[in-house]
Amino acid sequence: MHFFDGHWGGMHFVWWIIWLILLIWIFFVPYDIPYRKSKKEDPLAILKKRFANGEITKEEFEETKRILKSE
Repeated sequence: MHFFDGHWGGMHFVWWIIWLILLIWIFFVPYDIPYRKSKKEDPLAILKKRFANGEITKEEFEETKRILKSE
């Protein structure tokens, strides 16, 4: 029933692979989680949001948009 001195075939090796995959996932996958706000927003997108929320006037929007596009 038991092979290889108490281990069930290659099951011991399989558990090491599972742990390795789990550790790799923990440290590398979370950086690509969708809906996470780790990426910087485009300045023009921020400007559009501020205009849509009524924080700035149309004149301020147009002037700032012109400045951003010239850079």
